[in-house]
Amino acid sequence: MGVKGWMQACLLAAMATGAMAQTLPATVAAALKAVKVPESAVGVIVMPLDGGAAALENHADDALNPASTMKLVTTFAALENLGPAFQWHTGLYTDGAIEGETLKGNLYMRGGGDPALTYERVWLLLRDLKAAGVRRVAGDLVLDRSYFKLPAARPDAEPFDAQPERAYNVGPDALLMNFKALRFDITSDDHTATVRADPDMYGVSAVSRFKVVAMPCESWRAGWERPEIVSEGGQVRVTLQGRFPRNCRQDRYLGLLDPVEFADRLTRGLWTELGGSIAGKTREGVTPPDAQRFADQASPALAQVIRDVNKLSNNTMARTIFLTLGAEHPQPGRDSAAAAVQLVNEWLGKRGLRFPELTLENGAGLSREERISPRHLAQLLQVAAHSPYGPELLSSLPILGIDGTLVHRLVDTPEAGQGHLKTGTLDDSKAIAGVMRDHAGREWVVVGIANHPRADAAQGAFDRLLEWVWQGAGTASN
Repeated sequence: MGVKGWMQACLLAAMATGAMAQTLPATVAAALKAVKVPESAVGVIVMPLDGGAAALENHADDALNPASTMKLVTTFAALENLGPAFQWHTGLYTDGAIEGETLKGNLYMRGGGDPALTYERVWLLLRDLKAAGVRRVAGDLVLDRSYFKLPAARPDAEPFDAQPERAYNVGPDALLMNFKALRFDITSDDHTATVRADPDMYGVSAVSRFKVVAMPCESWRAGWERPEIVSEGGQVRVTLQGRFPRNCRQDRYLGLLDPVEFADRLTRGLWTELGGSIAGKTREGVTPPDAQRFADQASPALAQVIRDVNKLSNNTMARTIFLTLGAEHPQPGRDSAAAAVQLVNEWLGKRGLRFPELTLENGAGLSREERISPRHLAQLLQVAAHSPYGPELLSSLPILGIDGTLVHRLVDTPEAGQGHLKTGTLDDSKAIAGVMRDHAGREWVVVGIANHPRADAAQGAFDRLLEWVWQGAGTASN
């Protein structure tokens, strides 16, 4: 039986025996009541991974905001439409020729949407340029960001909240270097705090205006204030400020520059370290079709990249993968995001899945608009289990009580290590979705989504849900 026929059989079985599905277990209901989250605000479904009727349902057909569990849709779609071995490429090109140690022409850096273009890999790219005998670029540094087709007015270019410097707010870009993030190392003694930015970037300096106070080192975030950024005369000065504990060392990643300025300053800084120089200015442009290629950097394979996406819930990488679906499957008159939405819906249809409530914006769940029902998210996981790439998807998910975003959940309990589950957290939304094994070794698809002003407090209820599944799900006492 094909996947489509298998899904139809599962749906018929579920409709025929739907009355068997239980109400919320007493422990889950009590946990929700304790934090004043009504059961009507929580969608839950527990289904056998190998098919059959649901053991538990509660508002399973409601269209809910799934927060980061939407990454399951994006990463599974990418595995099946791009392939687990898919790689992104970043290249260096020129329209000139080398004379001695001078490149008589422009240096083009063409982005291919690599979501993991760390500064170490930018350094390797420039090292290849140096290995070609170049020390001086006489022309301009031209940044080619044309791989993604983006609308002029981009909702995803705006920060999700009032903290635009936070790393999770970094938007996708075809030439996104080091997640557009600088790491600031903060070290204090009894009297002063010093700050160092890493990596070193051309024309960027960091200074401290912290007031050193008596407070626990682990509570340092309580004294954090928004940094001050001053650009003047081609220089950027970042001032970190607020209160910071005495005799403490911490670090924080911040996205403080736009993608073009970040790429410019990082490239020039690394090229200077390698003993090179660029005489011209930095500008945006498209690489000429007849340009000569100097070097190419390939990203890790998609199957490896999605581990960072799902285990660490990396929004920027997820949004980049979503845009890549559109860039690799373009549609006339559509930007990359719109093309991705069309591709995902067509792909689901070919899989025999009809999700009329599905609403996609950026594919990462960092959205107020995205929607899916618990039942359909569970069905997607059932289909993934029968896909050739299902093992890659499931292995990318956090392991309960072991790693990723679940490292602190149900630690040192019988349930630890028994679930591969994606978490999701937004204001007004808390979610968990994945596969959980019970004490008898049977595997269950588990989806729980809370949409409520107190949704964050529902985490304990979802932990009780996982305990209930471990105890035997449909055979456990309610």
